[in-house]
Amino acid sequence: MNKKVVVLGGGTGLSTLLRGLKQFPFDITAIVAVSDDGKSTGRLREEFSTPAVGDLRQVIVALSETEPLFQKLMNYRFDTYSDLDGHALGNLLITGVSDVAGGMAKGIESLGKVLNLKGKVLPLTEDETVTLIAKTTDGSIIEGEHNITESKKKKESVFYKNTPKILPEVLKEIKKADLIVLSMGSIFTSILPNLICQEMKDAIDESKAEVMYVCNIMTQPGETDDFKVSDHIEIIDKHLGEKKITVVLANNGKISDDLKKKYETEEQKDPVICDFENLKNKKIQIISDDFVNIEDNTIRHNTTKTGFHIFSYLIL
Repeated sequence: MNKKVVVLGGGTGLSTLLRGLKQFPFDITAIVAVSDDGKSTGRLREEFSTPAVGDLRQVIVALSETEPLFQKLMNYRFDTYSDLDGHALGNLLITGVSDVAGGMAKGIESLGKVLNLKGKVLPLTEDETVTLIAKTTDGSIIEGEHNITESKKKKESVFYKNTPKILPEVLKEIKKADLIVLSMGSIFTSILPNLICQEMKDAIDESKAEVMYVCNIMTQPGETDDFKVSDHIEIIDKHLGEKKITVVLANNGKISDDLKKKYETEEQKDPVICDFENLKNKKIQIISDDFVNIEDNTIRHNTTKTGFHIFSYLIL
């Protein structure tokens, strides 16, 4: 029987990680934060009173084993003069199938059969009014994930406007996990939204699984400026219950000076330094490798290497 890996996150980071994991014999469950309220997703939330579907679409495409044409169709964005302008076809499809099936989780399950998903995809909650709020270090309050992402103010913590009810299937999957993986991506809008509800803290504490973190390669302005690997772990651990991160995947690969300068100038991002000594003092097991993959002059994680190291950790 394949080991059960439950992966928490959202957006590009989670979908990138899943592309690597699906290459290995895992029983995968992806749990996706659904508090996004920008662009197509925000408009659908407002019109149809639904949780965010954009990150779910990316995750579904990442786990799909169907023809590339269908994956392209899921990400196809309308460019027109009508109300369809800017909408991703996959967002509309998830919204529609959720309505027909009587719930988002049921809708994704049905869609997953058509797209031949290699794993299970679950929204953290089906609550329609889930709204993320951030508190900044200067005491400001920012409401809405889109506004939190856009703000360059340094974030201190996030919480929900109204505590959402976690989907029961999510809690069951967490408790059955052999390994819980927190994906790379935005800490404050992709990772922590999955952890800040007490139900999730309790489920993680009750599971037999260790908690692994796949650390970002680059910092994020307003969130992790000047953060080393240990700083990322420290802020996540503060939002966990009794069980903390025990193993981290961290990049030790080189990034060219030209690419560093591009990221620093255009995006105010710098490479995340792996501070081995601090991690050892925290008794964190370090899995370090060159995880850098350059696509269209953009830094991504090498999906195959990432998946291989997680697989190796579980079977050894």
